[in-house]
Amino acid sequence: MSKGPGLYSDIGKKARDLLYKDYNTDQKFTLTTYSPTGIALTASSTKKGELFLADINTQLKHKNVTTDIKVDTDSNLFTTITVTEPAPGLKTILSFRIPEPELKSGKAEVQYLHDYAGISASIGLTANPVANFSGVIGNNVVALGGDLSYDTKTGVFTRLNAGLNFTKDDLIASLTLNEKANALNASYYHVVNPVTKTAVGAEVSHRFSTKENTLTLGTQHAIDSLTTAKLRFNNFGLASGLIQHEWRPKSFFTISGEVDTKAIEKSARIGIALALKP
Repeated sequence: MSKGPGLYSDIGKKARDLLYKDYNTDQKFTLTTYSPTGIALTASSTKKGELFLADINTQLKHKNVTTDIKVDTDSNLFTTITVTEPAPGLKTILSFRIPEPELKSGKAEVQYLHDYAGISASIGLTANPVANFSGVIGNNVVALGGDLSYDTKTGVFTRLNAGLNFTKDDLIASLTLNEKANALNASYYHVVNPVTKTAVGAEVSHRFSTKENTLTLGTQHAIDSLTTAKLRFNNFGLASGLIQHEWRPKSFFTISGEVDTKAIEKSARIGIALALKP
């Protein structure tokens, strides 16, 4: 286990990755190439029904500074500049989009990791910005944190969340209170067999305003050293599964599907993703 409690976004991340990561019902293709000077160029395309989306991302690393420049199909230019450890445990991130009136999505962020704390703070690059702050205290066993956003234009908190994370050997349990105390989520992640990467996970969500409960169960298992299978099922009858194969180092082929067991007459949704790296 790594030292420190990590950031607030790490609370429940293992369970979320098991239950939701790599599941896809679209067609995705990603190709990454590297120049002799170390510049990484990534081309991505996604087909969602009749809609086709594509972007090209260029990444340049120089010492501890990483610059990402992405251009999408609408000719928007997204730039992210990340400076890693200008001081021990510190990371700074500056992101903005061009063209964009008043830099509405521009943001400056600072992250700090300590053995007993993790802090992330960001502010929008506008005249009336939205300020975000999240903090976690604890260690690599128990972590307690909060996450909030404050809109300086309206003078109200747009996000107020709190979370608790417990890690013990091969088990991780998390509890979060979200949407200004309207949603309570509990998640569980357990490594059953580290040799075969077999793990199980569950997430229970309760919404106080509607009294609606959602239960999602999932598992993963390594069929061999290069192939992983995952299954997921929730209480609304949606069953999903995927198989991911690493056919060469860092290159993955993933096929996933979803079916509504309560309306079996409907067609299953199938997604394919191909990621290629040299």
